[in-house]
Amino acid sequence: MVNRDTGESSSGAGAPAPWRIGVLFSRKGHMSIPEAEHFRGTALAVEEINLAGGVLGRPIEPVCYDPESSPELYRRYAERLLTEDGISTIFGCCASSTRKAILATVERRNALLWYPSLYEGFEYSPNVIYTGAAPNQNSLQLARYLFANYGRKFYLIGSDYIYPRESNRIMRDVVAREGGEVVAETYVPVVPHEDDLHRVVQDIRRKAPSVVFSTVVGDAAEELYRIYYEAGFDPRTLPIASLTMAEGEIQAVGSELCAGHITSAPYFSSVDTPESRRFVQSYRAHFGAGAPVTMYAEAAYFQIHVFAQALARARSLDTQRLVDAALGTEFDAPQGRIRIDPDNNHTYLWPRIGVANGKGSFDIVWEARDPIKPDPYLVDHVYDHG
Repeated sequence: MVNRDTGESSSGAGAPAPWRIGVLFSRKGHMSIPEAEHFRGTALAVEEINLAGGVLGRPIEPVCYDPESSPELYRRYAERLLTEDGISTIFGCCASSTRKAILATVERRNALLWYPSLYEGFEYSPNVIYTGAAPNQNSLQLARYLFANYGRKFYLIGSDYIYPRESNRIMRDVVAREGGEVVAETYVPVVPHEDDLHRVVQDIRRKAPSVVFSTVVGDAAEELYRIYYEAGFDPRTLPIASLTMAEGEIQAVGSELCAGHITSAPYFSSVDTPESRRFVQSYRAHFGAGAPVTMYAEAAYFQIHVFAQALARARSLDTQRLVDAALGTEFDAPQGRIRIDPDNNHTYLWPRIGVANGKGSFDIVWEARDPIKPDPYLVDHVYDHG
């Protein structure tokens, strides 16, 4: 890999010309946990492909920057990749604020962004391949599970930016349609003061909901879970339900503090498939026996393999040729067989519900029988996917 912070490259003299790609994931800042997992999943897949001979005999060479969880640094580094570095394909972004920060640049220069994070939906760009969950692949399933098992009084809390506000809007609509009640909807700064979170937890006690739906992200989410635990709430009866709280955040908070909380995601490390077991083993062999294996690592990992298949067919990094080759591509990902949907550039994924088990992982309590077609605009708004 090329790390532009150091200038070091893995390519030697006389080696076949590499396929150069950009990688924009943060290893610093408030989003460092999920984004570092994106980065490691990307690195693992690149290594696997290169050890197998690369693509058409040429290695993949990532050019990497660390945007430090800053939308402005994301925008600046994307511009640098697409101009100074001569890159046309970028793998990157986690928070919607960072995707939005570089989207205009990507489209203006007719580049291609591969985006591996769940998000709020209601977006399509011919210059983006979306491999994380759309709302019909996590939010709707989570709402159904919460109604059936905990009740109909929802407390919504989020970080104050586009993803939480849009995700809470969707959840609010679903709750209303199902005859439930949103007892409160509140937001905290993306990097809040501890007092902001204490006030929210106190308000949860006053409002007495059936469930808390949290779209608080990054370091703030970890602090929220700690404060919630210290306040004496029992997740078995009043859990925090999330779309973003994965094994990495659970480990950072402390597994025992998070037991009983709920996450809806296409992948957990406890998925019991041959591909998942192999992925977990390989990931931990590379990054440490205790390394958390998460939906963030998994989506970043499989999208590199999808890219490699598309590149082999397109034989070019030309954006249009690469997109045409990627659409319809299938891959046996750790979560199950996925497919890039030609209708909207999103991905067929496997919705699941996991309950944190106090051991650093999740017990899967529900999973879809088949991969679910992405519906980013909730056109069908199908609630029960079985």
